[in-house]
Amino acid sequence: MAMSVGGSEDDDDAAPMSEINVTPLVDVMLVLLIIFMVAAPMMTAGVPVELPRTAAPRATSPSPPVVLSVTREGAIHIGEERIEEAVLAQRLMALKAENPEIVVHVRGDRAVPYGEVLRIMGRVTAAGIPRVSLISDVERGGAAR
Repeated sequence: MAMSVGGSEDDDDAAPMSEINVTPLVDVMLVLLIIFMVAAPMMTAGVPVELPRTAAPRATSPSPPVVLSVTREGAIHIGEERIEEAVLAQRLMALKAENPEIVVHVRGDRAVPYGEVLRIMGRVTAAGIPRVSLISDVERGGAAR
């Protein structure tokens, strides 16, 4: 009978592995990618910007919009007609009764505080008009034509 002095073939299974297992690494990277994709939009910080200029092209709507202007003095105008803020909601409701698909564009003077323009926009939505937009000047030297 022959006897083997060296290690048996079963000892090869206990030898350390020299290959990298990539599957856990890929799993961790995919989880981190998903976390960053979800968290990235929430990481926007308040950056000082000067509104209302933009290079974006103007949006078009199927029916002519009602233009609501807020002047530097705080006066409110629907088209060319000056209107008091107390009767603004009633006037907008009457316009909505005439045209249920009404669109309102708000033009706020640059000197008017942002909160005042948003307050006026809130009055428009409170009157039942969900389609409200801000109008801005085209940026000088902008790419949009």
